[in-house]
Amino acid sequence: MNNQYKKYISFTKRAAKKIKNLIETKKNNNLKLRIYISGGGCSGFQYQFIFDETINKNDIIITQSNVSLIVDPISSQYLYGGQIDYLENLEGSKFIVSNPNAKNTCGCGSSFSI
Repeated sequence: MNNQYKKYISFTKRAAKKIKNLIETKKNNNLKLRIYISGGGCSGFQYQFIFDETINKNDIIITQSNVSLIVDPISSQYLYGGQIDYLENLEGSKFIVSNPNAKNTCGCGSSFSI
């Protein structure tokens, strides 16, 4: 599974660069960034990110700029058509998700509702 799944979710060059830098810092080239949706947050669902070596049978793998993102099938339905970016500003730094499926988002951008 590879770039044919970009329609599920893509990521910007800025996000890819940050992911690559974090993996290099951890000195483990087998790591991939996993994004998943969990219940909670101010708006009902929240985005979660973790570095993971494990790829489950039904996971979707999106590769861009020599960096891989893992999404489980349940989370992919909430993220379809979205994009991950990386933002650094005076408030701090974080991965952000532009999600066309979200009806409402919280002020910090880490949770949403459908």
